[in-house]
Amino acid sequence: MSDGYRDDTSDVSSGVPIDSDRLDVIYDRLATDDRFAQLQPHPAFAPDRLVCVYNHRLYPERIHRARLEIVWFENGDFSLHYHERHRDGAFDHRWDRHPSSHNARDHIHPGPEAATPGEDTHHPSDWRDVLSMVLTEIEHRQRALWN
Repeated sequence: MSDGYRDDTSDVSSGVPIDSDRLDVIYDRLATDDRFAQLQPHPAFAPDRLVCVYNHRLYPERIHRARLEIVWFENGDFSLHYHERHRDGAFDHRWDRHPSSHNARDHIHPGPEAATPGEDTHHPSDWRDVLSMVLTEIEHRQRALWN
């Protein structure tokens, strides 16, 4: 894919349809959020996602670009992938809920490489709480980058 985008969620759907209505609601919630410079709903390179590009002012100069890719399925499964492009590499972290041969249904693939297998965890049941948790964890990461 272009611009460093990778399809890291190809194994999560298990044939379950994308919850486009949920992605639209998330888009509406984030559209006025100053954290994001751009929201790309269902881009051609990833029609199953909402891609949220972070405002560069939130990052030190060594971070070239950061984004959050959100995929949500009609059965409540999801994958939220945070990606930073650095001067000397990248940082990736994913929060997932989906059937998996490598982890429990709820798991994370922690940074810096979001390696598989990940770590089993428990995510909130309500999608709003999941989104809030992820945005808060990313905010903590952003703050730590300035230290």
